[in-house]
Amino acid sequence: MALRYDTARFEASYGSAEQLPEPTTPEVSFVGRSNVGKSSLLNRLVGRKALAKVSSTPGRTANVNFFDVDGVSFVDLPGYGYAKVSKNERQRWADLIGGYFEQERSFNLVVALVDIRLEAQKIDREMLEFLKEEELPFVVALTKADKLSKPKQQHQVAVLSKQLGVPRSQMVVTSAETGLGIDELRRRIEDACL
Repeated sequence: MALRYDTARFEASYGSAEQLPEPTTPEVSFVGRSNVGKSSLLNRLVGRKALAKVSSTPGRTANVNFFDVDGVSFVDLPGYGYAKVSKNERQRWADLIGGYFEQERSFNLVVALVDIRLEAQKIDREMLEFLKEEELPFVVALTKADKLSKPKQQHQVAVLSKQLGVPRSQMVVTSAETGLGIDELRRRIEDACL
């Protein structure tokens, strides 16, 4: 069974954890640092240019955005770790992400996005530690792979697997530009939700 990604539509946006609706459908949540390419990847997954707003300025997703994809909720969480917003705003994002994960939700899959070009960032390691501790099912989407050659991609997968403490089998090399890894990511989402 496959999801009909072309049915994707924006549902709602919430600025505080208290506003989040009760979950009634399977949920796939997307987390990652502010400039990791979350909106671009979401758009590529559903085959749409502008379902999730893409900005050249990182840190634009400031709320929790819900999208309905054929009866599955795709939950776009605010990017974390962006330095150019006020301390209060960063705290609000942290409360929002934390508040979301503290709720009783269906957490079918968490897609944790990590930039394949970089060493593992402390904030990414903390997020993955949290997902492991909470025993939440997750997959690591290594983004922006089109910026690296194939051998360099493979090298980075090995490096990040070690640094993040995540087996390679739990990682998918992706590119929102070329579509690399998108089918594999869809398969993981469908396995978790259908």
